[in-house]
Amino acid sequence: MPNQFSNLEIMKKEEISVSLLLKSPIKPVSLLDETGFDNKLVSKHIHRPQLALTGYVELFNFKSVQLFGNTEIYYLKSLSREARIAAFEKISKFRLPCIILTNNHIFDDDLLNICKKYKIAVFKTKFESTKASAILSDFLDDQFIEKSMVHGSFVDVYGVGLLFVGRSGIGKSEIALDLIERGHRLVADDIVMINKKGETTLLGTGTSLVQHFMEIRGLGIIDVRQMFGIRSIRFQKRLEIVVELEEWKENSEYTRTGLEQVPSEIMGVEINTVKLPIIPGKNVTVIAEVIALNYLLKTYGYDAAEVFSNKLAEKIKMKSKDYEERMVDYFQGDIE
Repeated sequence: MPNQFSNLEIMKKEEISVSLLLKSPIKPVSLLDETGFDNKLVSKHIHRPQLALTGYVELFNFKSVQLFGNTEIYYLKSLSREARIAAFEKISKFRLPCIILTNNHIFDDDLLNICKKYKIAVFKTKFESTKASAILSDFLDDQFIEKSMVHGSFVDVYGVGLLFVGRSGIGKSEIALDLIERGHRLVADDIVMINKKGETTLLGTGTSLVQHFMEIRGLGIIDVRQMFGIRSIRFQKRLEIVVELEEWKENSEYTRTGLEQVPSEIMGVEINTVKLPIIPGKNVTVIAEVIALNYLLKTYGYDAAEVFSNKLAEKIKMKSKDYEERMVDYFQGDIE
Protein backbone atom coordinates (compact mmCIF):
# COMPACT_ATOMS: atom_id res chain seq x y z
CA MET A 1 0.00 0.00 0.00
CA PRO A 2 1.55 3.32 -1.01
CA ASN A 3 2.00 5.74 1.85
CA GLN A 4 -0.34 8.64 1.11
CA PHE A 5 1.00 10.52 4.12
CA SER A 6 4.62 10.70 2.90
CA ASN A 7 4.29 14.24 1.50
CA LEU A 8 2.57 15.90 4.43
CA GLU A 9 3.64 19.45 5.17
CA ILE A 10 5.06 19.52 8.70
CA MET A 11 4.42 22.72 10.64
CA LYS A 12 6.10 23.81 13.84
CA LYS A 13 6.41 27.04 15.83
CA GLU A 14 9.87 28.57 15.68
CA GLU A 15 9.39 30.65 18.84
CA ILE A 16 6.88 31.62 21.51
CA SER A 17 6.59 34.62 23.82
CA VAL A 18 7.55 34.23 27.46
CA SER A 19 4.13 35.63 28.42
CA LEU A 20 2.58 32.36 27.19
CA LEU A 21 4.06 30.63 30.26
CA LEU A 22 1.38 32.34 32.34
CA LYS A 23 -1.08 29.84 30.81
CA SER A 24 0.96 26.83 31.88
CA PRO A 25 -0.37 24.48 34.62
CA ILE A 26 2.39 25.44 37.06
CA LYS A 27 0.56 28.78 37.49
CA PRO A 28 3.63 31.04 37.56
CA VAL A 29 3.48 34.46 39.24
CA SER A 30 5.60 37.30 37.88
CA LEU A 31 7.98 39.00 40.33
CA LEU A 32 8.74 41.91 37.99
CA ASP A 33 5.32 42.80 36.59
CA GLU A 34 5.55 42.50 32.79
CA THR A 35 9.33 42.79 32.50
CA GLY A 36 10.63 40.41 29.81
CA PHE A 37 7.17 39.24 28.71
CA ASP A 38 8.08 39.94 25.08
CA ASN A 39 11.22 37.78 25.24
CA LYS A 40 11.18 34.78 22.92
CA LEU A 41 11.65 31.11 23.71
CA VAL A 42 13.09 29.13 20.80
CA SER A 43 13.40 25.77 22.54
CA LYS A 44 11.13 23.43 24.48
CA HIS A 45 13.98 22.41 26.76
CA ILE A 46 14.37 23.45 30.40
CA HIS A 47 17.80 24.21 31.85
CA ARG A 48 19.09 24.07 35.42
CA PRO A 49 21.99 26.61 35.51
CA GLN A 50 23.95 24.95 38.29
CA LEU A 51 27.35 24.83 36.54
CA ALA A 52 26.79 28.26 34.99
CA LEU A 53 26.39 29.82 38.44
CA THR A 54 29.75 28.40 39.46
CA GLY A 55 31.35 30.12 36.47
CA TYR A 56 31.43 27.39 33.82
CA VAL A 57 29.40 28.71 30.89
CA GLU A 58 30.92 26.80 27.97
CA LEU A 59 27.84 24.54 27.68
CA PHE A 60 25.34 27.03 29.05
CA ASN A 61 21.94 26.56 27.34
CA PHE A 62 20.94 30.17 27.91
CA LYS A 63 18.15 30.30 25.28
CA SER A 64 15.94 27.96 27.30
CA VAL A 65 13.77 28.44 30.38
CA GLN A 66 16.06 28.67 33.41
CA LEU A 67 14.71 26.71 36.37
CA PHE A 68 16.01 27.70 39.81
CA GLY A 69 15.31 25.12 42.49
CA ASN A 70 16.68 24.52 45.98
CA THR A 71 20.16 23.72 44.66
CA GLU A 72 20.55 27.02 42.80
CA ILE A 73 18.88 29.15 45.47
CA TYR A 74 20.82 27.75 48.42
CA TYR A 75 24.06 27.91 46.46
CA LEU A 76 23.54 31.63 45.80
CA LYS A 77 22.65 32.20 49.45
CA SER A 78 25.89 30.50 50.49
CA LEU A 79 27.94 33.14 48.67
CA SER A 80 28.85 36.57 49.93
CA ARG A 81 26.80 39.47 48.58
CA GLU A 82 29.54 40.51 46.15
CA ALA A 83 30.14 36.95 44.92
CA ARG A 84 26.40 36.31 44.55
CA ILE A 85 25.90 39.44 42.46
CA ALA A 86 28.94 38.62 40.31
CA ALA A 87 27.85 35.01 39.71
CA PHE A 88 24.30 35.97 38.84
CA GLU A 89 25.26 38.89 36.61
CA LYS A 90 27.64 36.65 34.65
CA ILE A 91 24.78 34.43 33.47
CA SER A 92 22.34 37.34 33.13
CA LYS A 93 24.58 38.95 30.48
CA PHE A 94 23.51 36.13 28.16
CA ARG A 95 20.08 37.82 28.01
CA LEU A 96 18.13 34.93 29.48
CA PRO A 97 14.51 34.82 28.27
CA CYS A 98 13.10 33.97 31.70
CA ILE A 99 13.77 32.46 35.10
CA ILE A 100 11.31 30.31 37.07
CA LEU A 101 11.81 29.89 40.81
CA THR A 102 10.30 26.74 42.31
CA ASN A 103 9.04 26.07 45.86
CA ASN A 104 7.81 29.71 46.07
CA HIS A 105 11.40 30.96 46.33
CA ILE A 106 12.05 34.63 45.59
CA PHE A 107 15.15 36.63 44.66
CA ASP A 108 16.51 39.39 46.85
CA ASP A 109 16.43 42.96 45.54
CA ASP A 110 20.00 42.76 44.21
CA LEU A 111 19.17 39.87 41.88
CA LEU A 112 15.80 41.30 40.89
CA ASN A 113 17.48 44.57 39.89
CA ILE A 114 19.90 42.65 37.68
CA CYS A 115 16.98 40.87 36.02
CA LYS A 116 15.25 44.19 35.44
CA LYS A 117 18.47 45.62 33.99
CA TYR A 118 18.75 42.82 31.42
CA LYS A 119 14.96 42.56 30.91
CA ILE A 120 14.70 39.00 32.16
CA ALA A 121 11.23 37.77 33.11
CA VAL A 122 11.14 36.24 36.60
CA PHE A 123 8.38 33.93 37.81
CA LYS A 124 7.79 31.87 40.92
CA THR A 125 5.71 28.73 41.33
CA LYS A 126 4.60 26.71 44.33
CA PHE A 127 5.62 23.40 42.69
CA GLU A 128 8.88 21.72 43.64
CA SER A 129 11.55 21.44 40.96
CA THR A 130 10.98 17.89 39.70
CA LYS A 131 7.22 18.32 39.33
CA ALA A 132 7.51 21.82 37.88
CA SER A 133 10.02 20.58 35.31
CA ALA A 134 7.79 17.66 34.26
CA ILE A 135 4.64 19.78 33.94
CA LEU A 136 6.41 22.62 32.16
CA SER A 137 8.18 20.23 29.78
CA ASP A 138 4.83 18.79 28.75
CA PHE A 139 3.41 22.29 28.25
CA LEU A 140 6.37 23.46 26.16
CA ASP A 141 6.30 20.25 24.14
CA ASP A 142 2.72 21.12 23.15
CA GLN A 143 3.78 24.61 22.10
CA PHE A 144 6.64 23.41 19.87
CA ILE A 145 4.80 20.30 18.69
CA GLU A 146 5.07 19.11 15.08
CA LYS A 147 1.72 19.13 13.32
CA SER A 148 0.21 18.60 9.92
CA MET A 149 -3.19 18.69 8.20
CA VAL A 150 -4.95 15.63 6.76
CA HIS A 151 -8.14 15.52 4.71
CA GLY A 152 -10.51 13.04 6.36
CA SER A 153 -13.01 12.37 9.14
CA PHE A 154 -11.82 11.54 12.66
CA VAL A 155 -14.17 9.74 15.07
CA ASP A 156 -13.83 8.24 18.54
CA VAL A 157 -15.42 4.77 18.26
CA TYR A 158 -15.57 2.86 21.56
CA GLY A 159 -12.58 4.90 22.74
CA VAL A 160 -10.51 4.09 19.63
CA GLY A 161 -9.47 6.93 17.34
CA LEU A 162 -10.45 6.07 13.73
CA LEU A 163 -9.34 8.32 10.88
CA PHE A 164 -11.31 7.78 7.67
CA VAL A 165 -9.42 8.81 4.54
CA GLY A 166 -10.15 8.44 0.85
CA ARG A 167 -10.93 10.45 -2.25
CA SER A 168 -13.27 13.41 -2.02
CA GLY A 169 -16.93 12.35 -2.16
CA ILE A 170 -16.42 8.71 -1.24
CA GLY A 171 -18.56 9.10 1.89
CA LYS A 172 -16.21 9.83 4.82
CA SER A 173 -18.49 12.44 6.38
CA GLU A 174 -21.59 10.27 5.93
CA ILE A 175 -19.89 7.36 7.71
CA ALA A 176 -18.83 9.69 10.52
CA LEU A 177 -22.38 11.06 10.79
CA ASP A 178 -23.81 7.55 10.99
CA LEU A 179 -21.35 6.68 13.76
CA ILE A 180 -22.30 9.83 15.67
CA GLU A 181 -25.98 8.88 15.40
CA ARG A 182 -25.07 5.50 16.90
CA GLY A 183 -23.56 7.20 19.95
CA HIS A 184 -19.92 7.67 18.98
CA ARG A 185 -18.05 10.99 19.11
CA LEU A 186 -16.81 13.31 16.39
CA VAL A 187 -13.34 14.78 16.76
CA ALA A 188 -12.98 16.52 13.39
CA ASP A 189 -14.37 16.41 9.87
CA ASP A 190 -12.84 17.45 6.55
CA ILE A 191 -9.68 19.01 8.02
CA VAL A 192 -7.95 17.03 10.77
CA MET A 193 -4.92 18.48 12.56
CA ILE A 194 -2.43 15.72 13.41
CA ASN A 195 -0.08 16.59 16.29
CA LYS A 196 2.98 14.53 17.14
CA LYS A 197 3.17 14.09 20.90
CA GLY A 198 6.55 12.68 21.88
CA GLU A 199 8.00 10.11 19.50
CA THR A 200 5.24 7.49 19.31
CA THR A 201 1.89 9.24 19.77
CA LEU A 202 -0.26 11.16 17.31
CA LEU A 203 -3.16 13.29 18.54
CA GLY A 204 -5.90 14.44 16.20
CA THR A 205 -7.99 17.57 16.66
CA GLY A 206 -10.13 19.93 14.64
CA THR A 207 -9.41 23.52 13.65
CA SER A 208 -10.73 26.58 15.45
CA LEU A 209 -12.68 27.58 12.33
CA VAL A 210 -14.37 24.30 11.40
CA GLN A 211 -14.68 22.98 14.98
CA HIS A 212 -17.49 20.37 14.97
CA PHE A 213 -19.31 21.48 11.85
CA MET A 214 -19.82 18.96 9.07
CA GLU A 215 -20.61 19.30 5.37
CA ILE A 216 -23.06 16.67 4.15
CA ARG A 217 -23.36 16.71 0.36
CA GLY A 218 -26.91 17.44 -0.73
CA LEU A 219 -27.81 18.76 2.72
CA GLY A 220 -25.22 21.40 3.59
CA ILE A 221 -23.53 22.42 6.84
CA ILE A 222 -24.67 20.95 10.16
CA ASP A 223 -23.52 21.64 13.72
CA VAL A 224 -22.94 18.26 15.38
CA ARG A 225 -22.64 19.68 18.89
CA GLN A 226 -25.97 21.54 18.69
CA MET A 227 -27.78 18.72 16.91
CA PHE A 228 -26.59 15.68 18.89
CA GLY A 229 -25.44 17.25 22.16
CA ILE A 230 -22.16 17.68 24.00
CA ARG A 231 -21.70 13.89 24.33
CA SER A 232 -21.36 13.60 20.55
CA ILE A 233 -18.05 15.47 20.33
CA ARG A 234 -14.57 15.60 21.78
CA PHE A 235 -11.78 18.07 21.14
CA GLN A 236 -8.88 15.68 20.73
CA LYS A 237 -8.18 11.95 20.48
CA ARG A 238 -5.20 9.71 19.98
CA LEU A 239 -4.98 8.39 16.43
CA GLU A 240 -4.88 4.58 16.52
CA ILE A 241 -6.29 3.31 13.21
CA VAL A 242 -6.41 4.69 9.67
CA VAL A 243 -9.38 3.38 7.66
CA GLU A 244 -8.63 3.85 3.98
CA LEU A 245 -11.82 3.87 1.93
CA GLU A 246 -11.76 3.04 -1.78
CA GLU A 247 -14.06 1.68 -4.45
CA TRP A 248 -13.97 -2.09 -4.92
CA LYS A 249 -11.41 -3.14 -7.53
CA GLU A 250 -11.34 -6.64 -8.95
CA ASN A 251 -7.56 -6.70 -9.32
CA SER A 252 -6.79 -5.28 -5.86
CA GLU A 253 -5.69 -7.43 -2.95
CA TYR A 254 -7.56 -7.14 0.33
CA THR A 255 -6.65 -8.92 3.51
CA ARG A 256 -8.70 -12.05 4.23
CA THR A 257 -7.27 -13.18 7.55
CA GLY A 258 -5.78 -10.08 9.15
CA LEU A 259 -2.52 -11.90 9.88
CA GLU A 260 -0.51 -9.48 7.76
CA GLN A 261 -0.80 -5.82 8.67
CA VAL A 262 0.69 -3.03 6.55
CA PRO A 263 0.75 0.11 8.70
CA SER A 264 0.82 3.68 7.46
CA GLU A 265 3.64 5.96 8.53
CA ILE A 266 2.50 9.42 9.58
CA MET A 267 5.15 11.91 10.69
CA GLY A 268 7.50 9.05 11.51
CA VAL A 269 4.94 7.09 13.58
CA GLU A 270 3.50 3.76 12.37
CA ILE A 271 -0.31 3.61 12.58
CA ASN A 272 -2.47 0.51 12.12
CA THR A 273 -4.22 0.72 8.74
CA VAL A 274 -7.29 -1.03 7.33
CA LYS A 275 -7.90 -0.87 3.57
CA LEU A 276 -11.68 -1.05 3.24
CA PRO A 277 -13.33 -1.55 -0.18
CA ILE A 278 -16.70 0.15 -0.69
CA ILE A 279 -19.47 -1.65 -2.59
CA PRO A 280 -23.26 -1.03 -2.69
CA GLY A 281 -25.06 -2.53 0.30
CA LYS A 282 -21.95 -2.75 2.48
CA ASN A 283 -22.59 -1.51 6.03
CA VAL A 284 -19.38 0.40 6.58
CA THR A 285 -20.60 1.86 9.89
CA VAL A 286 -20.95 -1.55 11.51
CA ILE A 287 -17.62 -2.62 10.03
CA ALA A 288 -16.03 0.51 11.54
CA GLU A 289 -17.38 -0.48 14.96
CA VAL A 290 -15.99 -4.00 14.48
CA ILE A 291 -12.61 -2.53 13.50
CA ALA A 292 -12.54 -0.61 16.79
CA LEU A 293 -13.68 -3.61 18.87
CA ASN A 294 -11.16 -5.90 17.18
CA TYR A 295 -8.41 -3.39 17.97
CA LEU A 296 -9.48 -3.37 21.62
CA LEU A 297 -9.39 -7.18 21.70
CA LYS A 298 -5.84 -7.14 20.31
CA THR A 299 -4.87 -4.48 22.83
CA TYR A 300 -6.03 -6.80 25.62
CA GLY A 301 -4.16 -9.77 24.18
CA TYR A 302 -6.69 -11.57 21.97
CA ASP A 303 -6.07 -11.79 18.22
CA ALA A 304 -8.88 -13.68 16.43
CA ALA A 305 -6.83 -14.17 13.24
CA GLU A 306 -3.95 -15.65 15.20
CA VAL A 307 -6.24 -17.93 17.24
CA PHE A 308 -7.93 -19.22 14.07
CA SER A 309 -4.55 -19.76 12.40
CA ASN A 310 -3.31 -21.77 15.38
CA LYS A 311 -6.46 -23.91 15.42
CA LEU A 312 -6.12 -24.55 11.70
CA ALA A 313 -2.48 -25.53 12.06
CA GLU A 314 -3.32 -27.84 14.96
CA LYS A 315 -6.09 -29.51 12.95
CA ILE A 316 -3.79 -30.11 10.00
CA LYS A 317 -1.16 -31.52 12.31
CA MET A 318 -3.65 -33.99 13.82
CA LYS A 319 -4.66 -35.17 10.31
CA SER A 320 -8.35 -34.99 11.12
CA LYS A 321 -11.18 -36.72 9.24
CA ASP A 322 -11.97 -35.77 5.68
CA TYR A 323 -15.40 -34.34 6.57
CA GLU A 324 -15.97 -31.30 8.79
CA GLU A 325 -17.15 -32.10 12.31
CA ARG A 326 -20.24 -30.47 13.82
CA MET A 327 -19.96 -27.89 16.56
CA VAL A 328 -22.39 -29.86 18.77
CA ASP A 329 -22.65 -33.58 19.50
CA TYR A 330 -26.45 -33.77 19.24
CA PHE A 331 -29.36 -31.65 18.11
CA GLN A 332 -31.84 -30.37 20.68
CA GLY A 333 -35.50 -30.12 19.78
CA ASP A 334 -36.33 -26.83 18.11
CA ILE A 335 -40.13 -26.92 18.14
CA GLU A 336 -42.20 -23.75 18.11
